[in-house]
Amino acid sequence: MRVVLVGSVESSKVAFDALVNAGKPPVLVVTLPKEAADRHSDFADIGSRAAEMGIPVYYTTLINSPEALKAIESAAPDVTLVIGWSQICKASFRAIARIGSIGFHPAALPLLRGRGVIPWTILLGEKTAGSTLFWLDEGTDSGPILLQENFHVAADETARSLYLKHMHNIEEMVPEAMRLLERGDAPRIGQDHSQASYCAKRTPEDGLIDWRQPAWQILTLIRAVGDPYPGAYTHCNGFKLHIDVAAPAAETPRYIGVTGQVQAHTPSGFVIMCGDGRCIEARHWRSQNGKPPPVHSKLVSLP
Repeated sequence: MRVVLVGSVESSKVAFDALVNAGKPPVLVVTLPKEAADRHSDFADIGSRAAEMGIPVYYTTLINSPEALKAIESAAPDVTLVIGWSQICKASFRAIARIGSIGFHPAALPLLRGRGVIPWTILLGEKTAGSTLFWLDEGTDSGPILLQENFHVAADETARSLYLKHMHNIEEMVPEAMRLLERGDAPRIGQDHSQASYCAKRTPEDGLIDWRQPAWQILTLIRAVGDPYPGAYTHCNGFKLHIDVAAPAAETPRYIGVTGQVQAHTPSGFVIMCGDGRCIEARHWRSQNGKPPPVHSKLVSLP
């Protein structure tokens, strides 16, 4: 089975390792050059890893360019595996591989098609999620399903813990997909498009904390947009302050203050008043000077 792997993020590396460990290393890796690493907060340098193993690597920022298509075609793939690539693969790309092109999506398709799916899963309070390998078509995450693994979303799920669940599934699903393809009985289960939902693209600016919101909603945002994504942030005294880990503040003492105000320092961090009068405790944060903001200072949603 001749596989061309297209990808440039952590999930791409997991897929690469899964292929290698299954004795089916890709015949070509197509990935982003290092100078384009800032396109993804979870960028992974799979090109260097492949080159060390003697696997050909083609670097591109445009998967549908004539040059990229020619490089893929020269590898004579049976299948192209697209995991961790943000561009739509057009018909000219999909026509190259003998069997077809397979993509990965971190949701139980047809639910939550689109972008920013892991943060949206947490922000929406979903109780279950799924990892899906599917056949690429002309739509967005709309092709027939090859494999799908559903699982429970914990009440305290973070972007990283949910990401790791998907990585575990990729590790198991990719070799299984290869076995099915080799046997010639890989499923093509049509999606129920009437059940489809679509996630909008998220940007780093969407991590801006609105302290007028209730504590639970702010805590959900912090969990949803943290590592491996840019993270939730606010501003203090004109500087950006990222809050990576937070929890409900202890019920005692009871703080009285204004929305967004730092109420106290604690052994673990500092306490902030939210819009519903409840407080959260920031336990891990990033700031310009590495220090917590002064007590009674005001954290604001805009610089």
